[in-house]
Amino acid sequence: MAELADEWASEGRPNIWGSVPEVVEMQSEGGAAGALHGALQAGALATTFTASQGLLLMIPNMYKIAGELTSTVLHVAARSIAAHALSIFGDHQDVMAVRPTGFALLASGSVQEAQDFALIAQMATLEARVPFLHFFDGFRTSHELARIAGLSDDDLRALIDDDLVRAHRARALNPDTPFIRGTAQNPDVYFQSREAANPFFARTPGIVERAMRHFAERTGRQYGLFEYFGAPDAERVVVLMGSGAATARETVAWLVERGKRVGVLQVRLFRPFSARHFLAALPATTRAIAVLDRTKESGALAEPLCLDVVAALAEGGRTFPVIGGRYGLSSKEFTPAMVKAVLDELKLRRPRNHFVVGIDDDVGHTSLSYDPSFRTEPDETFRAVFYGLGADGTVGANKNSCKILGEEADLFVQGYFVYDSKKSGSRTVSHLRFGREPIQSAYLIDRAHFIGCHQFSFVHSLDVLGIAAEGATFLLNSPYGPEETWDRLPRPVQEEIIRKRLSMWVIDATAVAREAGIPGRTNTVLQTCFFGISGVLPREQALE
Repeated sequence: MAELADEWASEGRPNIWGSVPEVVEMQSEGGAAGALHGALQAGALATTFTASQGLLLMIPNMYKIAGELTSTVLHVAARSIAAHALSIFGDHQDVMAVRPTGFALLASGSVQEAQDFALIAQMATLEARVPFLHFFDGFRTSHELARIAGLSDDDLRALIDDDLVRAHRARALNPDTPFIRGTAQNPDVYFQSREAANPFFARTPGIVERAMRHFAERTGRQYGLFEYFGAPDAERVVVLMGSGAATARETVAWLVERGKRVGVLQVRLFRPFSARHFLAALPATTRAIAVLDRTKESGALAEPLCLDVVAALAEGGRTFPVIGGRYGLSSKEFTPAMVKAVLDELKLRRPRNHFVVGIDDDVGHTSLSYDPSFRTEPDETFRAVFYGLGADGTVGANKNSCKILGEEADLFVQGYFVYDSKKSGSRTVSHLRFGREPIQSAYLIDRAHFIGCHQFSFVHSLDVLGIAAEGATFLLNSPYGPEETWDRLPRPVQEEIIRKRLSMWVIDATAVAREAGIPGRTNTVLQTCFFGISGVLPREQALE
């Protein structure tokens, strides 16, 4: 996010008011939050981006910004917190750590929503004077490539109220209009002043709801503070937020088609939590709820979202079983099979509370078992997986493929790229999906129509064909001829090719690139091969 902002500023790209935003790089996230606070108090529109420990360093300034009722939006690609070990990957531990600061927390669950909610949060904060933290799942959403409906500058101009911007600027600390802010207070007034902000937070859910309505009138995309998907007479409901909601929606749609009375409630505005809106979104037929949190709060009676749901139900006089569980920490996979396992647990007379799903907890024995063969993904969606080395160009080539298919073939596309914290020189696995319908599968491909192996050595060290579907296509970059390549494959790989009836193609992309005058650009060759043999585009159009 910051990289793009810096690029646009260096190009002199103006904002909707004709100004080129100034990008300032501080020494630490603590300094960034302090500079943000100062800029806001001077009347500027300002933002910052962060995640993980960096967000925790901003907490002192976040309390000040919220306590002084200052409009701003922070954008966070939510990530794990270093506890017993460091992890660069995604969950909600960082954003859950700042929920007492007074920032509103708005969660988007897809690439499209990440764009849309950035604007909705800005619309809402200017009216509410409550600062917003807009977050989405680190890596699963922040690093996904997808085709979206973009917002134009005209959309921004139509939806940002200039009068509210002027009001924000008028609240700046200015010697010409003296105002005191940020004082030290004693017991006689501190408590009263803290409570005096309550009306601002009480109005915020309604303000966000109006912003979403105005956004829908402009773009046709309607969102809600809480959105329910599933059977109108559902008895079992899963509650969660972030990218996992897309997987839950796909699973619920599959189950509802087969007569199951199930649903999913997606939380978008987590703070301030509106019990009224939550209860209105929940089907009256609900008999049991499972709340899934993508965070770990050691020692708590339950995780944060689960506690809020229990409190909201108690306020509304709704009494039925509520169980809570954890999933997806550090970008651990969350699949339809796991969603089904949670919904199946709700059928039991005494469903298990405080569970985990997605790992084998052989210490506390809290895991829900699930059937990994359960799948809901539509067969019409084309699925391809490519194996490469970090910095060898495989990821870049696959990003290019997504753009070609999204723009030239008018397909919905999804690209997701798996690599570890070693990055350059380590293994990369690219997961690409294409189709005529929107793609909601926010999880890795486990049954691919096409496998591309860009490094021959991987056939000896990795199970590259384990996720190949029956009759899939296998493209191998090999320095050997087609006859010799077969003999050099490990016997288990040969057996799998025969058993799954794979169509196998071989090319020496290194030699072809050298002969074509582009030495080292093997992935340009392999990308051309993919289009030439996969059938996702007409062959001549693809090659051109």
